[in-house]
Amino acid sequence: MVKLGEKTYPVTMSKAKRLRQAAFVFEGKTIVGIEQNPKTKSRWAMMARSGKKVMQFIQERKYVAVVADGKVILYGE
Repeated sequence: MVKLGEKTYPVTMSKAKRLRQAAFVFEGKTIVGIEQNPKTKSRWAMMARSGKKVMQFIQERKYVAVVADGKVILYGE
């Protein structure tokens, strides 16, 4: 479970890659946080392979942010 404010949201596993994910509502919009797949070639995957916690955030089928090793990076800003 993930707790955001007063609400809790379940953590599930993605069907295709078996990665942890959680869907939640933030400012009226649904956002899905999904664990970084360490098997890809991205810099985020390299961080995940080295043991860092990396999570991508998707809103309306677009990647909007990443949290990597406790730091938030917003895409498109």
